[in-house]
Amino acid sequence: MTASELLERAHSLAEEGDWEGSAELVLEHVEEFSADPMIHCWLGVAERELGLSGSAYERFKQALALDPEDPFVLATAGNGIAAFDDPDAERALRVAAITAPELPLTRMMYGAYLSREGFLEQSLKELTAARELDPDDAEIMYELGVAYALSGKVDRAADALADSVRLDPENGWVRVVFGLVLLEEGRTEEGAGELIAGARRRPDDLDAQLAAALATAATGHEGVAYEMLERARLNSSDVDAALVSAIEERLDAGPESAEAALDEDLVPDLLRARLQERP
Repeated sequence: MTASELLERAHSLAEEGDWEGSAELVLEHVEEFSADPMIHCWLGVAERELGLSGSAYERFKQALALDPEDPFVLATAGNGIAAFDDPDAERALRVAAITAPELPLTRMMYGAYLSREGFLEQSLKELTAARELDPDDAEIMYELGVAYALSGKVDRAADALADSVRLDPENGWVRVVFGLVLLEEGRTEEGAGELIAGARRRPDDLDAQLAAALATAATGHEGVAYEMLERARLNSSDVDAALVSAIEERLDAGPESAEAALDEDLVPDLLRARLQERP
């Protein structure tokens, strides 16, 4: 079996949702193709999907250590180690974008890295170029929204995130971030709707449930607010109990108290944290 045949089989398994099978298949042959950066990179992708972040990081590092020229490997592995604040990520992502400027993936991943590192003007340039190359890519639109939000251009962020939601309405993470941006813009009713939609798609996301509870309470929808609070309580740990109780007190105190909690505490901190994460 050649490396291309191995990767084709691994891709096929992944497309069927069998990431474990894909990882096991590549792992069986990784020594056979130890000099191929793409093999290590794909194994990193599969292990990351399985939640094996530490092992995935080592696979991405190994791929880059083999001095790949393939822009897909450079962008994917660079993005993989960027999540660990590895300084080698910048070079890999920059080279990928420079050598393959016609690929939306390379421009998007480099732009996403730059935005989270604070190079916002350059980030917007890369992400705008990525959007022009592929205007129907939901991930590109999300990253463009993130860059605009980090730049303080909340209205443009809301527009880009709206496009991302339109292109991929089932992505709960994006809908939560979109809801938080709408709240930041003062569009509380719309923000509450997006937070509810996102929280229901992410039942284990405690902060999303609590933000949705406060936002719906602030708009006077008490029944839905307590529903979201109970969803949060069901997925909370002992450590989270005090936070859930504090939010419940805000709901009990009425819409003005809930809105104050959103404006003063939850939204600014939660939005800032989510914008910095790489989903």
